[in-house]
Amino acid sequence: MKYLSTRGDQTPRGFSDILLEGLAPDGGLYLPTHYPKVDAATLARWRSLSYADLAFEILSLYIDDIPTADLRALVQKTYTREVFGTDAVVPLRRVEDGILIEALSNGPTLAFKDMAMQLLGNLFEYELARRGEELNILGATSGDTGSAAEYAMRGKRGVRVFMLSPKGRMSAFQQAQMFSLQDANIHNLSIEGVFDDCQDIVKAVSSDLDFKRRWKIGTVNSINWARLLAQVVYYFAGYFQATKTNAESVSFAVPSGNFGNVCAGHVARMMGLPIHRLVVATNENDVLDEFFRTGTYRVRGTAETHETSSPSMDISKASNFERFVFDLLGRDGARTKALFADAIARDGGFTLTADEFNRVAGFGFVSGRSTHADRLATIRDAWQRCGTMIDTHTADGLKVAREHLDAGVPMIVLETALPAKFAETIREALGREPERPAGLEGIEALPKRFTVLPADTDRVMAYIESHCD
Repeated sequence: MKYLSTRGDQTPRGFSDILLEGLAPDGGLYLPTHYPKVDAATLARWRSLSYADLAFEILSLYIDDIPTADLRALVQKTYTREVFGTDAVVPLRRVEDGILIEALSNGPTLAFKDMAMQLLGNLFEYELARRGEELNILGATSGDTGSAAEYAMRGKRGVRVFMLSPKGRMSAFQQAQMFSLQDANIHNLSIEGVFDDCQDIVKAVSSDLDFKRRWKIGTVNSINWARLLAQVVYYFAGYFQATKTNAESVSFAVPSGNFGNVCAGHVARMMGLPIHRLVVATNENDVLDEFFRTGTYRVRGTAETHETSSPSMDISKASNFERFVFDLLGRDGARTKALFADAIARDGGFTLTADEFNRVAGFGFVSGRSTHADRLATIRDAWQRCGTMIDTHTADGLKVAREHLDAGVPMIVLETALPAKFAETIREALGREPERPAGLEGIEALPKRFTVLPADTDRVMAYIESHCD
C-alpha cells in the first residue's frame, strides 16, 4: 500500500514514512492510493473478533512495511481492558428507541482522541527506535487532542511534544489535564488566538520543508493519516455491536469541527461498511453544516469564530475536509489544490459547481447544527428521560442525530468525551456535578507548566529551536 497527496504529488510513499511526516511536501494531506474493499465474507469473519484483533485486521490492509508480528504486538499492547476499562473497549449503550451511544471516552484523558493517540504513541516509539531517530511532534488542540497526545507520548523514547492551544478557550478540566504535566519532553504553548490560528501555525511550520527536516517535525493532529486510520476501527466495532447480520445498515452521528472523526467514517464507508448516513453535527461554528446544505465552504476569521460550551468544536477551518473533497472530486489533485490552496487564500472559501455538489449525496453525508440552548435541553432530556449523562459535544451529536433518524436503521452517536470535562455546562443543565473517575479530583488545582506566545509562526519556530537538544 502506497500513499499520495490530495494536492497532486504522486510520489509513492510507504506508511512508515508518512507516519513521521504529517503534511505532504506540497501542503496536501496523505491518503492511500485506494481504499481496500471489505467483502461480506470478511465482515462475517470480523464480527466475532476482539477490538484489538479487529484493529489489527483493518490496520494490516493499510500497513505493509511493519512486520506482521510487530504490528500485532503494538495493537495488542494498545487496546486493553487496563487502558480502556472494558473488554469491549468501545461498548454501546441505548439512549432511546433507534439511538445508541458508542463509548469512546474511557481512555486516560476521557476523550475519544485516546482511541487513536494511544496507538500513535506506540507506533512512533517503535518506528523511531527502528530508525534510530528522534521526532519533535508539533500539534494544535481545541481541547482534547492535546491531552490525549501528551498522555500518549509522555515518557516515550525519542519524542518531544510541542502542543499549541488557544489561550482561554478550553474548559478548566481540559486545560488542567495538559498544563499540569511536568514531563520534560512535553511543552504546552498557549497561543493568543483561536484554534484556527494554532492550526495555521502547525501547517505553516510543516510546510517549511527546510525547518521541518532540520528539526524532524511530525504531527499528531488528524492531518496525520495514522491517527485517522486508527479511528476507522471503531466504526466497524460499533456496527458489529448494533447489528446481528451484515445485511443490516446503520447510521453514525458525529460531533465535528475539524472533520477528522467523521472522515474516518467516510473511509469505513468507502471500504464497504454498510453505513446508511454519516450525520455531521456542528455547534454554532457551522462551517461544515453550511457546506453540506449549500455546497459553499466559507472559512471564518478569528472574530467570527464563536466561543461555545462545546469548545473542542470551535473550529472554522476543517483540516480533514480536504480529504473528503479530494474523493468527492474523483481524486483530482489539481482541482483540490485550486480550492484549498488557492481559492481559500484568495477568497476565504469556495463554492462547488452544481455537478460537484450533486455528488455529495452519494457519499451519505447529511448535517445539522446545535446551539447552547439546544445543548442544555439535550443534556437535560438525556439525563431526566433516558437516564444517561452526556457531555456537551455528544449532546450536539444527539440533537442532530434525532433530526436524521430513518425507520429500521440504528443511529449510533459517537461519544466525544466524559461529562466531567465540561462540568460548568453540566451544572447549568442539571444543577449537579458530573462524576469524576477516581484520581482526577482536584486536577484544576495542580501546578501548571506552560508558555504564552502570540499567534506568530516565527515565535513558535524559535521556541522549538531553543528547546531541542
